[in-house]
Amino acid sequence: MVVRELENIIKKRLNTGKAIVILGARQVGKTTLLKTLFGNSNEVLWLNGDEMDVQSLFSAISATRLKAIFGNNKTVIIDEAQRIHDIGLRMKLITDQIPEVQLVVTGSSAFELANSLNEPLTGRKWEYKLYPISFGEMVKHHGLLEEKRLLSHRMVYGYYPDVINNTGVEKEILKQLSDSYLYKDLLLLEQIKKSEGLIKLLQGLALQLGAQVSYNELSQLCGLDAKTVEKYIVLLEQAFIIFRLGSFSRNLRNELKKSRKIYFYDNGIRNALIVNFNQIENRTDTGALWENFLVSERIKYLAYSQKWVNYWYWRTKEQQEIDFIEEADGQLFAYEFKWNPLAKVKKPTSFTQAYPAAQFKVIHRDNFESFLGLEA
Repeated sequence: MVVRELENIIKKRLNTGKAIVILGARQVGKTTLLKTLFGNSNEVLWLNGDEMDVQSLFSAISATRLKAIFGNNKTVIIDEAQRIHDIGLRMKLITDQIPEVQLVVTGSSAFELANSLNEPLTGRKWEYKLYPISFGEMVKHHGLLEEKRLLSHRMVYGYYPDVINNTGVEKEILKQLSDSYLYKDLLLLEQIKKSEGLIKLLQGLALQLGAQVSYNELSQLCGLDAKTVEKYIVLLEQAFIIFRLGSFSRNLRNELKKSRKIYFYDNGIRNALIVNFNQIENRTDTGALWENFLVSERIKYLAYSQKWVNYWYWRTKEQQEIDFIEEADGQLFAYEFKWNPLAKVKKPTSFTQAYPAAQFKVIHRDNFESFLGLEA
């Protein structure tokens, strides 16, 4: 059992009078995490929002009725809470009228859950994201040396719990996971009417990994208009499949101001979409996979260590570029990613002149541990 970083964070928030919300894609381990936290208790009521009778239970409910349903349970867990209509109002009723109960909800679709929660639960919730297992969590599980030995494997197959726990059948599991992504949470929505277009869009994003993304180009590729492409990308991001990285722009006229890159939260899902599981030594996209690995792992590290920073990439119209820019406490940090430790990298002169106080570092496979919060 890999210990998740959120476990201790959530323990500190229990019984503080607020609901706990855990967001994350399906199969990243939300239920397993909660069973680790509450599985030995006899005073926990588990409800699954995917089940019709649970949805009906909350359709018209009062505090008195809820108290009767909860009984003597000290904790109530609602899995896949986004399936329950007006879940935010239901949660507000519980936290306000039954404060002795610790409410915990999970959701795999932020676009439904967050819209229902934000206004009713202002000041009444602790909200966290659970990602696929992280590099740091695996290091704590079996050591830095062992995880570094598996680095090339992780770049191809990723960090989903089922993938890590079932060596030898990674391809089959990733196919099932990618299908589950596409059909379970997205294609059932009214907004998604053209499943073929969505699949082509995901494949297009996978092929453009690490590159600037043009909505117009994607629309031509997948047969959807540009506005629909943008809407689908937002939904894919809210479903924790991809995330966008905007461009950093402050001092130079030739800096790109509205461009973006799109990354996947997991390398394995990305490779499943284009059906390419070749090993690192036999690939032409190793640089893009390395970049996706580092950016996604950095985001996991920042979230779990509760470090609040802004991040972008930087590029000019002359195609000078830096892979990753962070700003923390007014200080800029610039990072260039190279798989090959011997690759020669020169910091763009225009960036140095515009941001002389910014720190610059090249991250490669021999020194990346510190970038992910670990020391060699």
